[in-house]
Amino acid sequence: MSSPVATRRLGLFSATTLVVASMVGTGVFTTSGFLLADLQSPWLVLLAWLVGGGLAACGALCYGALARRLPESGGEYLFLSRTLHPAAGAMAGWISIVVGFAAPLAAAALAFGEYTRDWLPGKSPQWLGSGLLCGLALIHALRMEGGARLHNLTVALEMLLIGAFAVLALARLPAEVLTRPTPDSSSPAGFAVGLIWVSFSYYGWNAAVYVAGEVRDAERNLPRSLLIGTALVTGLYLALNAAFVFAAPWEVLAGQAEIGRLAAQALGGALWADALTALIALVLAASVSAMTVAGSRVYARMATDGELPRLFRAQAGVPRLAIAMQCALALALMWSASFRSLLTYIGFTLNLCAAATVVGLIRIRLREGAQLKVVGWPLAPATFLLGVLWMASSAVVRQPIESLWGLATLAMAWLLWRLGRALRGEQSRH
Repeated sequence: MSSPVATRRLGLFSATTLVVASMVGTGVFTTSGFLLADLQSPWLVLLAWLVGGGLAACGALCYGALARRLPESGGEYLFLSRTLHPAAGAMAGWISIVVGFAAPLAAAALAFGEYTRDWLPGKSPQWLGSGLLCGLALIHALRMEGGARLHNLTVALEMLLIGAFAVLALARLPAEVLTRPTPDSSSPAGFAVGLIWVSFSYYGWNAAVYVAGEVRDAERNLPRSLLIGTALVTGLYLALNAAFVFAAPWEVLAGQAEIGRLAAQALGGALWADALTALIALVLAASVSAMTVAGSRVYARMATDGELPRLFRAQAGVPRLAIAMQCALALALMWSASFRSLLTYIGFTLNLCAAATVVGLIRIRLREGAQLKVVGWPLAPATFLLGVLWMASSAVVRQPIESLWGLATLAMAWLLWRLGRALRGEQSRH
């Protein structure tokens, strides 16, 4: 068996690219169309992206402190198990499996198929997405080093291309659109629900903590990767969305999921639209790659702790069966459901899990005192918790069905933990 040191193959750059690729996914290319429909102001849309980045940075500071304290793989499952209660950790693990990784993996792969089907006539989006899911699962299962190198190259290329598009697009914005008056019909509750959609696009700022056991010098590199990745993506999102929302009158873009393609069409015609479509496909592939790596580590950690069968544990540093299980679940979801209506549900549920993790940080910080260093204490955790509370309460009022789905998911996760504990107790008696 390899030593713990030998399995730590990921440096600061790899951990940071994992964060970036996990954050930059389909949300940034679709969310602003829905935000424009609700907020009816490009400036309020940009404010939502800025506030969302600030909340993500506060969350990254909190998770960075926990990563220094518990530099092992497992994410919220590990953190909540150690800081609150094993039940909280198990619930977070089950939620991560379905809401945190399998559903977003399926959504990203399906979006990849939607964007690329015109290039491969006769192939459905589901088949194209299945090929992406299975291909990347195979790469990461066979050899972690090769997958990491491919992932790093892809993320570096996508960041360069997105940055170039944002610069060129901003330079071509029509001046009259920037000063065009917009109605002021938004509400604080509507803005808060919009933040849930934005938070879904930012979610991934915590990605590196899921593979903490494979990061070199994790106590130092993990917090840095979380903050650097979040800062890079926040700047990128602001530039990219400024280009999107000001490319044409807001009424033309409002409610349109393909706002990126429409903006590119308005600024540069069909050539720009096709080029951005290719870029979006690259981004989605990188996002699927990142989530394949991060999510499988939650399965493996739960198997190590007895919450899942032991055969899902990592072998020689790579959780191959966990990767296969995650891929199979994502395939089942992709072929059986549409995820457009799940945007609020996913953001609502994942924000509650992140908030519980920050509560766990506060608990051990109060217990251990200043020896547990938390950058931004107590402002960062307090800001994050207040932001999540505002978003969650607004979602319950304005979108109760999706919120109830999220609460039902939490209840189901708790029942699964109780069932698992009962089964283990029965087995121990025999």
